[in-house]
Amino acid sequence: MTTTAPARTTATASARPSALRGAPSFEGVLAAAEAISSTLPATPAWEYPLLNEAVDSRVVVKHENVQPIGAFKVRGGVALMSALTPQERRAGLITVSTGNHAQSLAFAARAAGVDATIVMPVSAPRVKADAVRALGATVVIEGADMSAAAAHAMTLAGRDGLHFVNPGNETAIIHGHGTVYLELLREHPEIETLYVPIGSGSGAAGAILVRDAIAPHVRIVGVQAEGAPAVHRSWSSGRVTTAPIDTFASGLATGSGFEVTLPILREGLADFMLVGDDLLREAMRVMAASAHTLCEGAGVAGLAGAMADASRTGVVGFACTGGNASGEEIRELTARIGQ
Repeated sequence: MTTTAPARTTATASARPSALRGAPSFEGVLAAAEAISSTLPATPAWEYPLLNEAVDSRVVVKHENVQPIGAFKVRGGVALMSALTPQERRAGLITVSTGNHAQSLAFAARAAGVDATIVMPVSAPRVKADAVRALGATVVIEGADMSAAAAHAMTLAGRDGLHFVNPGNETAIIHGHGTVYLELLREHPEIETLYVPIGSGSGAAGAILVRDAIAPHVRIVGVQAEGAPAVHRSWSSGRVTTAPIDTFASGLATGSGFEVTLPILREGLADFMLVGDDLLREAMRVMAASAHTLCEGAGVAGLAGAMADASRTGVVGFACTGGNASGEEIRELTARIGQ
């Protein structure tokens, strides 16, 4: 196994804090890197011989599962918190999430002394709701899916005067998530194809901003669950579209496209793949067996995309974007490994 030692990412002098909540831009990603650097050190990117054999390509894995909440989304929460106005901090925050975005805001809000309320659909894994409560946020369980939970969150925001954080349309979050790929492409410019999980599309949008600025040779391929194809349908049609949700991968279980990320995805993705739940589960097994890493279903979507992409060539990169597998996911994984 070859390893790349973690290296702290620093922004250039041109990065301005005000860029965090401006229009999506590479300058905003640099500002986010500066904002999070004192709290979140860079994560490692490693290569595994057995994983290379399984994928039949050289593969570089970025380990966001080692973040303090076990997922890359903490970057977005910390970046957002640094950009809030005093009025927004006093009002408190409310958002909607199936888990990792929720933990991101709860983690960052606790550190900043800001009240946070998280609305989660009834389908959200209990372990993630428990993790959010443990971080000090108020959890409200409401709605059969993310779309219904989001509607309830916006109702509460209007009633109680809370600042609503849209997980896909908040540019500070997009910029924070882009720092994953700022680190990865700076350390591994040899990557030719980057596979990025898509729930709201914030991570993929951030990856595109970085790629366009520092690694224009890289193809970025979005990967979404077949059972939650709203963003894929939005990307295909060019307009924000909704779709039913039926996937175990909670981090991919979004029921609508997002206005801010959609044009970036349409312009910047080389391809956008839909993968089935069975392939996501198989990718979890491959990561556990070949890379000694527990990924949740959404966290392994990048690998699933690489495994399904018959046109794949060259060096492959992806992030294990989350390691917060539910008990059911772990039981299924154990059964697959034992076969």
